[in-house]
Amino acid sequence: MDWGTNLWDQYDVIDKHTQSGLDLMERYIKFVKERTDIEQNYAKQLRNLTKKYNKRGNKDDQDCKFSNHAAFQEILNELNDYAGQREVIAESMSTTINADLTKQLQDLKAERKNHLLDVKKAQQNLETSFKHLESIKKRSAKEWAEAEKASQQAEKIESDSNATKPDVDKAKMHANTRMHIAEECRTDYAAELQKYNKEQKSHYYSDIPQIFNKLQDMDERRIRMLAEKYCRFSEIEKGVLPIITKCLDGIIAAGQKIDEKKDSKLLIEQHKSGFERPGDVEFEDYTQGVKKAISESNLNPPKTSHADKHTAHSEDFSHLPPEQRKKKLQAKIEEISKDLQKTQDQSEALDKMKGVYEQSPQMGDPASLEPQISETSQKMSRLKGELNKYETWLSEAVGGEESPINNNFQHGNDNSQNIYNSFEEDFDDIPSPIGHCEALYTFQGNSEGTISISEGELLTVMENDKGDGWMRVLKGNGEEGYIPSSYVKQTA
Repeated sequence: MDWGTNLWDQYDVIDKHTQSGLDLMERYIKFVKERTDIEQNYAKQLRNLTKKYNKRGNKDDQDCKFSNHAAFQEILNELNDYAGQREVIAESMSTTINADLTKQLQDLKAERKNHLLDVKKAQQNLETSFKHLESIKKRSAKEWAEAEKASQQAEKIESDSNATKPDVDKAKMHANTRMHIAEECRTDYAAELQKYNKEQKSHYYSDIPQIFNKLQDMDERRIRMLAEKYCRFSEIEKGVLPIITKCLDGIIAAGQKIDEKKDSKLLIEQHKSGFERPGDVEFEDYTQGVKKAISESNLNPPKTSHADKHTAHSEDFSHLPPEQRKKKLQAKIEEISKDLQKTQDQSEALDKMKGVYEQSPQMGDPASLEPQISETSQKMSRLKGELNKYETWLSEAVGGEESPINNNFQHGNDNSQNIYNSFEEDFDDIPSPIGHCEALYTFQGNSEGTISISEGELLTVMENDKGDGWMRVLKGNGEEGYIPSSYVKQTA
């Protein structure tokens, strides 16, 4: 069923119905807009909430070692991710529903306006044709009345005995002329009537039905758009449900990871002083005279006196209880060891670069690296001295027992002149390939440990640039070595 056939005479109904459909579309756009505003505000409030309760600072970091504190931090992180998904919902609704429907609405309004204008033009053309028909009809009626009058006048003159023959002929001629004009008008009227009926038939059976069918097609397309966007409204939220569910599961997992016994043990490890409990109070025998008052040292653990405030944070942590001192010393040794290892890596890199500069002077001046090499060497010496100092203090703290650190950083590597003997030493433990690259320029690897590459050659990356400007690669023929990282570009 179509509008053109069944609603050919219901222009006002179609006009009102199509306008109502566009109004509904506009209402839905506003509805989705308000929904996106709600989602955005909700996400913003959630982010502000997580930011407000997110702890920062060294004290808070210490607390986060406890499972219940860490779990709450994880909950805040998951909630922040959850807020991000609400933002995704708002953004998707704004782009895939609001923006699309707003554009479609403007197009539909313009299309509807054009179709209604076509209806009005067709109606005006038919009315104009009808008025023209009416004017020809009136003229034909008038001419027939004049012809009838002229015929009656001719008969009257002919029947008059006093009329002369010329008068009778003249009257008859006039009557014939009027009759001829009337016949022509009748023919014109008949032709115009036939033309009008044809136009009217085309108007009601073709023109108007076609326009109404176009309006029907437009309205059905609008309905289909709304149906799709109604579904899209739900699909957007369903699309993020797996991630939202993952966030909620993460919150549950955070709660399940809490271990109250572990937290209690951690508190003990952090704050155990290592002091012995006070001994029994001795009996004072007054028969021998009053003895020295009870020593506070028997009642309470040693305390830092007011005079010792300046040494409350001594370098060897001697102001701390035994257990806490050991932990601080161990942490300090680990920190120095990492810093020393990093410094040695820098020293090795500088030695490599110096060797390359000596082999290829066009790449740089070896003498320019001397200040950095000297500074690095001094820093290594200072760090080794500090490491020895803290390891000695740790040995004292544990009563001469073997340090838990167990001298992880061996002093056997102290020979700075042997820090870097050859690049091949680095190949003893070959890692798995970590990527691929393509040579941008040709490089001649003349120094020990380097390899030559040609422009356009494909290489396998075995070790990335550590900040010294060199990377280790593997060639297709199995040859492996160092090249300047600026001579290649990463491809995968």
